[in-house]
Amino acid sequence: MFENLSDKLERAFKVLKGEGKITEINVAETLKEVRKALLDADVNFKVAKQFTDTVKEKALGQNVLTAVSPTQLMVKIAHDELVDLMGGDKVDINIDSNPSIILMSGLQGSGKTTLSGKLAMFLKSKRQKLPLLVACDVYRPAAIDQLKVLGEQIGVPVYSEEGNKNPVEIAKNGIAFAKQFNHNLVIIDTAGRLAIDEEMMKEIEAIKKAINPNEILFVVDAMTGQDAVNTAKTFNDRLNFDGVVLTKLDGDTRGGAALSIKAVVNKPIKFVGTGEKLDALDVFYPSRMADRILGMGDIVSLVEKAQEQFDGEEAAKLQKKIQKNQFGFDDFLGQIQQIKKMGNMKDLLGMIPGVGKAVRDIDISNDSFKHIEAMIHSMTVEERKNPTIINGSRRQRIANGSGTTIQDVNKLIKQFDEMRKMMKVFSNKDQAAKMMRNMPGMRK
Repeated sequence: MFENLSDKLERAFKVLKGEGKITEINVAETLKEVRKALLDADVNFKVAKQFTDTVKEKALGQNVLTAVSPTQLMVKIAHDELVDLMGGDKVDINIDSNPSIILMSGLQGSGKTTLSGKLAMFLKSKRQKLPLLVACDVYRPAAIDQLKVLGEQIGVPVYSEEGNKNPVEIAKNGIAFAKQFNHNLVIIDTAGRLAIDEEMMKEIEAIKKAINPNEILFVVDAMTGQDAVNTAKTFNDRLNFDGVVLTKLDGDTRGGAALSIKAVVNKPIKFVGTGEKLDALDVFYPSRMADRILGMGDIVSLVEKAQEQFDGEEAAKLQKKIQKNQFGFDDFLGQIQQIKKMGNMKDLLGMIPGVGKAVRDIDISNDSFKHIEAMIHSMTVEERKNPTIINGSRRQRIANGSGTTIQDVNKLIKQFDEMRKMMKVFSNKDQAAKMMRNMPGMRK
């Protein structure tokens, strides 16, 4: 996501490297490259021009502090403008009513039905809602079956009416069903339509009028670039939707839709789909996206993902084990499982500032832990509990049982021992502080 844009922006800002101050000439040269980078990313031409004009105006109006280089200042200004371009602050979804009704709209093939399932799962797990999915796509073969399969996977019921070809009636009846069975959230999946299909556009307008939804979301495939923005404008003119969801942002997309859509339609991006799994849906934060575009990582999102898997009670037990030197391979295996639940390993590493570019061309899959897990599973219960008993013959048996080499086993045990020592030091605040004071460069 945004890899090409990030690279080109980085090269553009290098024009200022070594310059002692910002001038009309070097700013013009830098922003010419920035504008080209934005246009190559399929950003709307007017948006790209307005962006670079604003950055230029702000850059020329500032003095460069001695502690800040011209490059750093330009990156800061560009970052702030990118945040404004994408909406400033995050905008929440409106689900305060009972029941709250969300109407999904979008083009054919935008991933709207899958997104309906993802959103139901997100609001069920993160907001403790009791959702009902309503199947109003009566045209696409197997659309209702697809929604039912998604509903079964996430534990959310699906309301449908076999044989009824009137989506307005189905939507109204679905809401009545939700009220009867105490569902406080209704997500209505409608048929995908072409912006030029007048009959279908009238139909979704009729659904909107009949149910008066709290929230209308426009689902759009980020990989369609400027076409996505133009389509969003057409839909917004008819529906006056409340927010945008960009799907497939993990694909080979240039990012133009994310950067242009708010400026053109004046409606916020509320969610982004970041993968095929049903939990691959994130709230859209303009500032975090700007960080990623400019190669600054997204450490806040990484911490949040970690906290979602964090169990306070288990952590307290773990800390006691570490302090008593009882941390074993079963505990280590548990930590690996927690990391794997956080998401795609390469995406997680990309959130760490400075790491994203380094791992860009490296193939890092979630199978990276498999050989470690195989070695641990080849250990006996006693070996996992007390690793110090693992002698040479045991190591050979573990290697044979896991399809690895004895060198792999030796390496794992060595790394585990080092990690266990470090964890014990840092579990004791006084020892940790003493170690930090004794580190080079930390002494006063």
